[in-house]
This record gives sequence, structure tokens and C-alpha cells, in this order.
Amino acid sequence: MAAQESPENFGSISSTGASNTTVTATAPSTRRRIAQNYLLFWIDASIDQTSKDCEDTLAQLRTIVNNVTICTQPDECMQLLDSLNDEKAFVIIPGYQGQHLVPKIHGMPTLDAIYIFCGNISSHQEWSKNWKKIKGIYSNIKDICDALKEDVNQDSIPISFVTTTEAVSSENLNQLEPNYMYTQIFKDILLKIEHNQEQAMQILAVSCRNLYSENISELNIIDEFQRDYCPEQAIWWYTRECFIYQMLNRAFRTLDADSIINMGFFIRDLHQQIVQLHEQQLPNYHGKPFITYRGQGLLKTDFEKLEKTKGGLMSFNSFLSTNTKKEVSFDFAERGSIKADMAGILFIMTIDPSVSSKPFASIDEVSYFKAEEAEILFAMHTVFRVGEIKQMDNNGQLYQVELQLTADDDEQLRQLTEFISKEVAGATEWERMGMLLVKTGHFDKAEELYKELLEQSLDDYDKDIYYHQLGYIKDKQGNYEQAAEYYKKALEIEKTNLPTNHPSLATTYNNIGKVYVHKGEYSKALSFYKKALEICEQSLRANHPSLATTYNNIGEVYRHKRKYSKALSFYKKALRICEKTLPVNLSNLATSYDNTGSVYQSMKKYSKALSFYEKAVRIQEEILPENHPDLATSYSIIGSVYMFMGEPSEALSFYGKALAIREKTLPTDHPDLGQSYNNLSDLCYNMKEYSKALSFYEKAIRICEKTLPTNHPHLAVSYNNIGKVYAHKGEHSAALSFYKKALEIYEKSPPANHPDLATSYNIIGETYKQMEEYSAALSFYEKALGIEEKALPANHFDLATSYNNIGEVYKKMREYSKALSFYEKALGIQEETLPKNHPDLQAVKENIEIVKQYL
Repeated sequence: MAAQESPENFGSISSTGASNTTVTATAPSTRRRIAQNYLLFWIDASIDQTSKDCEDTLAQLRTIVNNVTICTQPDECMQLLDSLNDEKAFVIIPGYQGQHLVPKIHGMPTLDAIYIFCGNISSHQEWSKNWKKIKGIYSNIKDICDALKEDVNQDSIPISFVTTTEAVSSENLNQLEPNYMYTQIFKDILLKIEHNQEQAMQILAVSCRNLYSENISELNIIDEFQRDYCPEQAIWWYTRECFIYQMLNRAFRTLDADSIINMGFFIRDLHQQIVQLHEQQLPNYHGKPFITYRGQGLLKTDFEKLEKTKGGLMSFNSFLSTNTKKEVSFDFAERGSIKADMAGILFIMTIDPSVSSKPFASIDEVSYFKAEEAEILFAMHTVFRVGEIKQMDNNGQLYQVELQLTADDDEQLRQLTEFISKEVAGATEWERMGMLLVKTGHFDKAEELYKELLEQSLDDYDKDIYYHQLGYIKDKQGNYEQAAEYYKKALEIEKTNLPTNHPSLATTYNNIGKVYVHKGEYSKALSFYKKALEICEQSLRANHPSLATTYNNIGEVYRHKRKYSKALSFYKKALRICEKTLPVNLSNLATSYDNTGSVYQSMKKYSKALSFYEKAVRIQEEILPENHPDLATSYSIIGSVYMFMGEPSEALSFYGKALAIREKTLPTDHPDLGQSYNNLSDLCYNMKEYSKALSFYEKAIRICEKTLPTNHPHLAVSYNNIGKVYAHKGEHSAALSFYKKALEIYEKSPPANHPDLATSYNIIGETYKQMEEYSAALSFYEKALGIEEKALPANHFDLATSYNNIGEVYKKMREYSKALSFYEKALGIQEETLPKNHPDLQAVKENIEIVKQYL
């Protein structure tokens, strides 16, 4: 029985040559697509939201944009725009407010377009010409709706590129963009799963009603869908102007697992109907190639990636609509070129039915629009080879791109397909789905699935796997108690079924130890790691990677316990294994360099730390794609070292690299993105740009509060960070409120002598001292000291700091003999640990002299 140490790293499939891109295509003029990834803010201080006129206007607007928010104050709109992440927003502004508000919001990246709503059009024509995002001035809501249709009728379809150099080796294959990889796996699994149609329909209908809760017309269509849908009508519903199309494409673009699974039965029905039509229509082509077209807009930054893919592969990661009428598609391409940051693309697609079995079908007879559009619909993940790219205008806004449907014997595509099929293993499709959900970070959905599998399973082997997966999930969610419980249940199964020195037991001991590290219970963690080590040393060869993993784990515990020489000793053992093992596992080697660097950073030996971190990141840049999450983590760490070294420009450079990766690859509420905002906040704080720091900290806290349990330590860190900004602004009461929120978390999290708890007591003590509430300050400083004296060596520098803090308070309280006693304790440690000319040493000596004058 082989238990897993943990699922593979998320996002490990990414690329330097493969790029995940969102393509936008202007829909046919006969179609109305309700935008789900757009928001509309309607600003009007005088609007009567209870009036029928307002209700009618909202109903009209919601036929175009589902999410409409009325803002009675301009500041409210600005705050909403600033809070958006991956959504885009439209704004309707009355003329009298436009001149004042437009300059304030025009530069916001989340703002897509502005519509001026005013009866006197001529009075606003001159000034509005200066602002590119103003689409026009309108005197009635119908004209605004028509303009909105033009802007939101852009079907966002995720695509991926693979350059000609990709797929040559397994290393390159491992650099495929996650969206291409995971949407392909989602599709493969969903096509094989048998769905309970009635149950699946009920789940989807409930989800859609929640999404469109204020959109009466769409709710009526959802009712009709639930009542009348049958598999033979999948294409009819897909082409109808309603929620299905946008919801499906958005789900695949954002890897929204809930929506993808909820729509699983529809995706399967749609695919099968295309396959059936393809088989019926194939003889009509007589094996001869034909051409179909697609016109759309593409962001210029993404078009640059397309240009680099010439000769390589391009995959549409959802169902693909094309048209055999060139003039129709050219019109769409022209519309896509209107925006300054976009290029209009006319794809000319050559399809040879004799060499490719990829399903496609003419859908005129089964489409909602019935023979109006000469539309060819392709199944998901249709892959093309990119040919010639030609400019069609004089200003670089319109291009023609030739695509060739890949043949069944295309070697590069074969390698990609084989690699993907191995990426998520499992005995059943539902097990594969569970692994995929874990890989893509959908932990709640994965937990729900594994619990269901666990209930159904009678096999100890399967149960062991499910318990491990649930343990990993709960650990990632910050629920460490439950994580330990699940791992221990797996351990009991293994003890019953395996020899006492089986390597799987070592894996489980390591996993349990990792949970206790996260809880801050380092002694417990160490006991489990030592059990793992004993088994590894008995049953594995001396240079086995699992032995290196265990050495690294033990080193981490000693680092947390601030026993740095012991930590280095174990990290070096792990490093020796990684360097000697052939072929060298570069990933493990990078981890060992990182770990060693972390010890030197904890010891405040920043130059040494930096040298090891740089070794690690050089390896990662060699073996990982440019937007891999592990690179973001490494860039963040290096940024923090530069910050501590007093080099803010270097710190900003690395923090910026990390943020760019995370914004591109992670969901907008991912905790790692919050960490990036925290890092930038720290930097702004150190540069005394407190307003900027506060803005970043507030972004971080919004993410943490949304995604983490209320007692998660990351939340405590964020509360402390906001507190320290207020403290430096002199707003000590506000600072104290945030510090106490952090303290509440630390006090609820075991163990009672955790170093973070001591830090929290010290921070609050310092705040009370600044507020001249010396008795309260003394109380918190003494609590911190109590923890430190139990947890730290007698000459640890943190003890000197606490002794000095308490001495300061006694001096302020004019209890000079007590102050002297604590200053002398601080001096004794500092003389052992600091150079003679260190400013802290000089400061405590001066305080001693001052206090002696009063005795």
C-alpha cells in the first residue's frame, strides 16, 4: 500500500512557449449574449430605485449585463472599481457629474467603458473627446443598451499556444499552460462519467437561479430549460441567447470547478450531439478540404504570443463557433479591432476531414437561429497548427491568421495527448476528478467528492488514499486538527496492513509532522519526523529522495525552534543526497538550497541567504515555466531578503515579478495573491509610504477574510500589518484594535508558548507604551517574556529586546531600581551577541547611566 506524501504541486503545467490566453469574439448581430464577467455601475444621486421607470430600466440593462449596481454617490463607484480583480466594468454617468468623475476613474484598469447619460448632448461633446473610454453621450436608455451590446457581445474563449519547440521532451511538456491541461482533463473525465440527468439538472438550475436572481427574463428561461431540455437539444440551447453559452465559456476560462461539474451533463450532451452530426455529415465532404472562418478581437499582448507561435499549435479550450461566410467573420474581426488595446483577427481555418477525426458539424438545422449563419461548431479542444500571419490594415489593428486543423498523426499533438492522459491518475473517473480538483486548488469541492468516495469504499487501499487526500486538503485549508485526524486514520489502516518499517508509514508520519509544524507544535512534529526517519534509515538506500525529504522536515522544525546550527546540519544532509543522486533531481536540489537560505535569513545573515536563494531560483528558472507558482514564491522570498538588506528597488523588482505571476495564474481570491499584497505593503511601509502600504494591506485582508478560516495565522499577520501602519501614522487606538484581532487568533491557536504569541504580546505592549498606559504595557511585555524564557536559549537576542522593553516601562513609571535590573539583563546578552560598537548596545548602556542618576 503506497500512501501519497502529498499531491503534486499545483500549476506545475505551465510554459515559456505555451501561453494561456483569453480570446474575445464579437458575436453575430442577431445574437444577444448576457455578460457574466462584466459589471455595470449606474451612477445617479437622484434616482428613485422604487419607481417603475427605474425597474423597467434595470430590466432592460440586465438583458445585456446581468450584474447591475446603482451607485448614489461617485465615491461608492470608485471604491467598487478599485475592489474588482478579473471582472471588467461599465459605468453610466449623468452628464452633470461626468466632467468631475471621469478624470478620477478613467485610468482604473478594471474600467472598460463609460456612457454619458444626458438630455443635453451638445453640452458634453467637447470635453468628452479627451477621454478614450467614453463611448458616447446618450439621451435615452435604449441607445445605451444598443451601445452596451456592441461592447459585451464578445465571447470570451480560453485558448492556449504551444510553440514549435514544445513537446520535444518531458521537461518541455511539463511546461504546458495550466488552463490547456486542466480543461482538457476536465473534459475527458466529464465525457466518461455517467450523469443522473434529473439530479444534475436540479443542481445546475439552482446554481443559475442564484446567479440570475434579479433577472426576471433569464429566470424564466432557466425555468424553461429545466422543464423542456433534452440531450437532442444541446446545440439549440448552446446557440440560444441565454445563460448557457457565457456560463460555460467563463467556467472553462476561469477553471471554475463548481460550474464545470454542474454543467457536466450538458457538456457531454453537446459533445455527443456534435459527434453524431459529424458522423452523419462526413460523407458530404467526400474527403476534400474546405475553409471556415472566425473573426474576433484579441488583446495585443496576447497577439504577440500568437505571432511567436507561428508553426506551433493553438488550442481553443472550449467549444468553437466558426462561419463559412468570410464576409460575416471579417465584420466580426473589424469590430474586434476598434479598441486601442486589441487587434482584430480573421482566422482562416483549413479543415481536411480525410486526415483529422476531430468532431465538427454544420449546425444550421439544429441551431436556435435555423440556417441563418452557415455556422460550423467544433468540439472542445480543437487544435490547429498556426500558419501565415498577415496584416490587413495600415495601423496594426487588423490581421489575417491561417490555421490548419491538426491531423490525427501529428507527432507533437500525440505527445501532448499522452502527457495529459498521465497527468491525473486514478482507478475511476471520480478519483481522477478528485485529484484534478486538488491540483487546481478547488479544495471544498475536492473534500466533498472524497468524502462521498470514502462512504462508498470498502477497500482499505482506497480508504488510505482518500484519507491522505482529505488530510492534505484540510491542511491546505488551515484546518490542522482535521488534517491530523485524517492522516491518523490513514496511519491506522497502514499499521494494520503493512510491515512496521514500510516506507508508506514514513510518508504518513511526515505528513502528520507537517501538520504539527503548521500548528506551531514543533516538539510533536519532531517526534513524528523522527519516526519517519527511523523507517527511512532502515528500509531505504542511503541516498533515497524520501530520506532527503525527512532531513529537510527535521531541519525545518529546528529552524522554527531557532536552533539554527541543528537546522543547518539536517538541511546539509538533505543537500548532500540531492547533489549525489543521479540523475540529479533538480527540483529537490532547489528545495534544499531554499531551506538552507531560510536558516541564514532567520539568522539575519542576508548575504548568505541570498546566495542560496539565487542558486534555487536559477534551477527553477531552468526547469519551470516563467509563470509557475513556485517561481512566484521564490521571487517573493528574494524580495524580502533585499528589503531586509535595505535595497528597496531590488525588493520591488522581485515582489513585482511574484505579483505578476500570481495575478496571471491564480484566482483573484487566492491566499498567495494576498501574500504578494502583504509583501508590497511591507515594502511601502519600510519606505514610509504609509497610505500605499495601507491600501495593499487592505487588499490582502479582503482576500484572507474571504478564503481562510477565522483563526488562520495568515489573518493574524495581516491584522498586525494594518495595525503597524496605523501606529506609524500616530493612530494608536486604531492600531490597537487590529493588534487585538491578531492576538485573539494567536491565543486560540496552540501551543500556548508559540513565538508568534510572544511577538503579539510585545507589539501590544509597545502600543500601550506609546499611549502612555504603562501598567497595560508592562502586563503584555511580561506575558511575552514568560513565553520567551521557556522557549528560547538564555542568551537569545529576543530576550534582550524584552528585557530592554520592560526596563523602558519601569523607567517611565519611575521605578528606577527595577528598570536598572532589566537593563542589566539586556546588557548581559547584548555583550555576548553584539559587536562592541553596535547601536543597541550603546543605547542600553546610556539607559543604565540615566537610571543610575535617579538611584
